[in-house]
Amino acid sequence: MTEVEGVPVTALERHAELSELVEDARWKYYVLDQPTVSDAQFDDWFKELLALEEAHPSLQTPDSPTQKVGAPVSGDFAKVQHLARMESLDNAFDADGMAAWMVRAERLAEGDPGPYLCELKIDGLAIALVYRDGKLERGATRGDGRTGDDVTANVRTIQGIPHRLTGDDIPSLVEVRGEVYIPVEEFQKLNEQLVEQGKPPFANPRNSAAGTLRQKDPRITAQRPLRMLVHGIGVWEGAAEPRAQSEVYDRLREFGLPVSDLYKVVPGQAEINAFIDHYRVHRHDPAYEIDGVVVKVDDFRTQRELGSTSRAPRWAIAYKYPPEEVNTRLLDIQVGVGRTGRVTPYGVMEPVVVAGSTVERATLHNAAIVVKKGVYIGDTVVLRKAGDVIPEIVGPVAALRDGSEREFVMPTHCPECGTELAYEREGDADLRCPNARGCPAQIRERIYFAAGRRALDIDGLGYVAATALTQPLPPQQPVVRTEADLFDLTLEQLIPIKSVVRDKDTGLPKIDPKTGEEKVVTFFSNIDGQPSQNALTLLDELARAKEASLAQILVALSIRHVGPPTARDLADALRSIEAVMNASEEELVAVEGIGPRVAATIKEWFEVDWHREIIERWRAAGVRMEDEPAPEKGPQILEGLTFVVTGTLEGYTRDSAAEALTSRGGKVTSSVSKKTTFLVAGENAGSKYDKAADLGVPILDGAGFAVLLEQGPEAAAGAAVTP
Repeated sequence: MTEVEGVPVTALERHAELSELVEDARWKYYVLDQPTVSDAQFDDWFKELLALEEAHPSLQTPDSPTQKVGAPVSGDFAKVQHLARMESLDNAFDADGMAAWMVRAERLAEGDPGPYLCELKIDGLAIALVYRDGKLERGATRGDGRTGDDVTANVRTIQGIPHRLTGDDIPSLVEVRGEVYIPVEEFQKLNEQLVEQGKPPFANPRNSAAGTLRQKDPRITAQRPLRMLVHGIGVWEGAAEPRAQSEVYDRLREFGLPVSDLYKVVPGQAEINAFIDHYRVHRHDPAYEIDGVVVKVDDFRTQRELGSTSRAPRWAIAYKYPPEEVNTRLLDIQVGVGRTGRVTPYGVMEPVVVAGSTVERATLHNAAIVVKKGVYIGDTVVLRKAGDVIPEIVGPVAALRDGSEREFVMPTHCPECGTELAYEREGDADLRCPNARGCPAQIRERIYFAAGRRALDIDGLGYVAATALTQPLPPQQPVVRTEADLFDLTLEQLIPIKSVVRDKDTGLPKIDPKTGEEKVVTFFSNIDGQPSQNALTLLDELARAKEASLAQILVALSIRHVGPPTARDLADALRSIEAVMNASEEELVAVEGIGPRVAATIKEWFEVDWHREIIERWRAAGVRMEDEPAPEKGPQILEGLTFVVTGTLEGYTRDSAAEALTSRGGKVTSSVSKKTTFLVAGENAGSKYDKAADLGVPILDGAGFAVLLEQGPEAAAGAAVTP
C-alpha cells in the first residue's frame, strides 16, 4: 500500500514523526525550560510540517501541532484560564514571505490595512497580567493559549511591574500581554553563579527567564534580574478603549507599565523593510535578546476585520532573522598559542551552519572561562555567531547529558614547543608560553600579524604563507626563524617549501576530508617546480614594505600593548626607531597616550638582545626606520575638540582624515560619546552614525569636513547634516 485515503504513506509517516518531534520540543522548551534543540531546528521542522499539510490538507487536524499555541501547561502550578485566548504568530523568514503576508492582508481588508506598527520580537517568555480596579490580580504564562500556569507570586517580584496602576481613566479590568526576559549582560553573571554553586547553567537568556519565573520559591525569583516589556492587551473594560496599537502603548506607559520605546508606526512595505533591515544590523543594540521583528496592523477596527486563524492573528506577523544560535556537539577542547604566547582553549565541534557559515571551532578564551561556562567535553552546546563575530560557545544543554562527558584539563606545557606554561604577571587570567624566541606557534603568529593591514600590509603573506615560512614539513628547516629573517628572503629559499595548512583562528592543522590526513601545500612553487605567483608577489610586497611608516614598523614588532593608535603616538613624537629604542621610561610617558605600564613594556621589549637584532637586520636589509621630520604645525583651529571618523570619505583614507584633524590640533577617538564634538561620516558610516544621531552629536559629510578644515568648527556647525 503506497497511499492511505489519497495521502502517500511516506508523507503520513513523516508527518507523524515531525509531529512527535515538535510536540516533544515544545514540552521541553515551554514546560521543562530545558530546550534540547535550537530555534533554527525547530523552525525547520515546523516549516516542513506546514508544507506537508499544505500538500495534503487531510493531515491538518485539530490535534496537529500547527493548530496549537505554545504547549501544555506544567503540573507544578495552579491552572488559570486566560480572559482572552493568547495566540501565537505566523512567521516570515525572507522578503517574499513578508510580501505574501502584505498581499493577504490587503485582500482580506479589501484595501491597504495600514498604517503598521513595527516592534522588536523579544526572545523571552510570554505572560499575561490581569489588573482589576488598577490592582495586580494575577500573572500567568501563555501555556496552550487558553490555560496557563499561575505565577502571580513570582511576577510580583519582577522589577518594573507595578502592583497598582497609576494615572487617569484606568480600566476596571485589563489584561496586558508581554515578554519576561533577563538582560543579556545579566545572563552571563547568573550562569557563572550557578556553576560556582555546582548547578547546571542555563542554555540561553530565554531559558534562564523561563526557569526563573517558574521557581516554586518566589524568594529565588526575586534574587534574579527579571524584567518585562508589555506588547499588547487581551481585555479592556470600564474605560474608553484605545483605537490603535500605538495608542495602547501610550496609555499603558501612562499607567506605569514597562513599554519599549523601540517601535515605529510606518505607512507601508518600504518602511517595514527599512525597519527590519535596520535591526538586522543593530540586532545587539537592545539590552535583551531579539530574534526578529513583529509587524502589526495598527488600527484595532481593521485588526478585528482581519480576524485570526485557529492559532494566529491575520493582522500580525513575525519576521525572523537567520538564527545566530544553534546546538552542536563539543567533541574536544584543544588549545592554540598566540603571538604573545597566550594559550587559548578552543572548542572543536561537529560542523554546523550558523549565521550563514559552517563553524567547527569556537574560542573559550581561557581555563577560567571554561569553568565559568560549565561546559564538558562531549556536551551538546549552544553555539553563537553574531554577524561576523568569532563563534562563541554560550553554554551546555545540560538536560542532554548522559554521564559520558568529561571535564577539560588545561595543559601544563606548550602544545607546540613543550615549554612549561606560566602566568606572566601575578593576577593574570591567561597562561602563556614563555619561549617567545623559539616557540614555532608564536613565530608563525607574529609573522602573520606583521604582514596584516594594521602593520606592514603585505598582501602576499597570509596565514598559509606564514605557516610555510616558519613551519615547513620536516626535514626542511624554517627559512624564517624570527622576524629578523623576513626581509632577507630569496626565491631559492621559497621554492622548495612544503607545509601543513593551519586554521588561522586556532593555529591547528586542517584535515583533508577526502583523505582524513593533514592538508599539505607547496605554496611557493608550481607543479613543475617553478616559482609560483605567490612567491613573486611576496618578494615584491616585501620590497614595497621597506618604505613602511615608523608606526607600521612599531606595530609589526608585536610589542605588547602597542597597537596602531599607540604606535602612531610614538611615531609622531619621536620620529625614529632609534629614538623610541633609546628613550627612557620618563620620556616615553611624556608622549601623549602612553602610560607608565605601556612605557615599561616598551622599554623591556627593546632591552632584549634578539629584539634588537630584528631592528638591525631590518635596517641592514633597507627597511626605512624613521619618518620625515615633523611638519611645522599650522593654525591649531581644532584644538580642544574631539572627533570620530567613520565610513569612506572621498579623497581621504581613514588615517589621512585623522591626520588632517590632528595636525590642526584636534583629537581623534574611535567611539562616539557625548564628548564627541563632530562625527565625520563618509559613505557606509554604519552604527556610529546612528549613535551620533541618538546623542545629538553634529555629523559632517565630505562637504562639511572640507568646511571644517578650511574655515573651522563654527562654520562647520552650520554645514552639519541632519539625520
